Amino acid sequence: MGCIYENIIRPILFRMDPEQAHDRGRTALMTLGSMPTLCALIRRCNQVREDKPVQLFGLEFPNRVGLAAGMDKDGEFARAIEALGFGHTEVGTVTPQAQPGNPRPRLFRYPEQKALINRMGFNNKGSEAMLNSLSKHYPKGKRGIPVGVNIGKAKATPLDQAVDDYLASFRTLADQADYFTINISSPNTPGLRDLQSESYLRDLLVSLRDENQSYAKKLGHQPHPMLLKIAPDLSYAEIDQIVEVLLDLNYDGIIATNTTISRPNGFTSKETGGMSGGVDLRKRSNDVINYIHRSTEGKLPIIGVGGIDSAEAAGEKIDAGASMVQLYTGWIYRGPFFAKELANALKSHGEDWI
Repeated sequence: MGCIYENIIRPILFRMDPEQAHDRGRTALMTLGSMPTLCALIRRCNQVREDKPVQLFGLEFPNRVGLAAGMDKDGEFARAIEALGFGHTEVGTVTPQAQPGNPRPRLFRYPEQKALINRMGFNNKGSEAMLNSLSKHYPKGKRGIPVGVNIGKAKATPLDQAVDDYLASFRTLADQADYFTINISSPNTPGLRDLQSESYLRDLLVSLRDENQSYAKKLGHQPHPMLLKIAPDLSYAEIDQIVEVLLDLNYDGIIATNTTISRPNGFTSKETGGMSGGVDLRKRSNDVINYIHRSTEGKLPIIGVGGIDSAEAAGEKIDAGASMVQLYTGWIYRGPFFAKELANALKSHGEDWI
């Protein structure tokens, strides 16, 4: 199936505008997700289960491969993602109210580098729409894989009011999220990465932690696992500050890394935005993962993201210290059943990577 996608389907999609192709894929996945019986049949062929389920953040994952945020922005096709072999999916990034994102064109392909540049700007339908979609099409309690919700700040919200956006989305989606990821690392919302500095970060994470604990206490269950997604462009001193805050506040994990604003040597495109995929991001994310793993002595679980386009690349993330991986760009280049291939590879070599 991978050969059919790469030799026949992908060339057709790559003749389209990148965002048009994304919309076609989204429509196909929504259609698949609307047919539970078909999804169940496809899942039987594709779902890979580790010999022992992966236990992380107090959740159970059938395998170590997830879909990164950015593909399913509104939680519209999570059931289809399960059917295609992923062990979890992360929806969003979502903001409290709908926003259109940045002007088009805002998504660009670079096949020679197996990379993308995007400056989407958190285009989404808002947290209420995501709540309705998840509760209707893939409700909590009837899932085969965990669903994480990635939350962010609206473009129009000043930095000193950013906490309110994150809290609003948390409150709206707490009933449907299996875990939350706090996105402070996209380069496409002005000022967002400033939230990675300690002056903003601690206040944001304390507010979300307290809200999470209050919500859990009110309903009599455990708090939601809370993760932070960071940029690959941070210095090691900046990473140290972030990790110190996460450990101090007992956060559950970190996702390393988001897209990068750096460019490979010799890269001539002047398009702005975050680059995903490619060898350079693959190496940088591996370095960041390994640094966090060593500096925390493995105390802070890591989901590794960035440049995964092969089983070898996924294995590098695990070798570096990640407990699981997430895909985005590699899935676009390698096709819908790539997650199954990776999950099988990580399962086969699991004893070497634990």
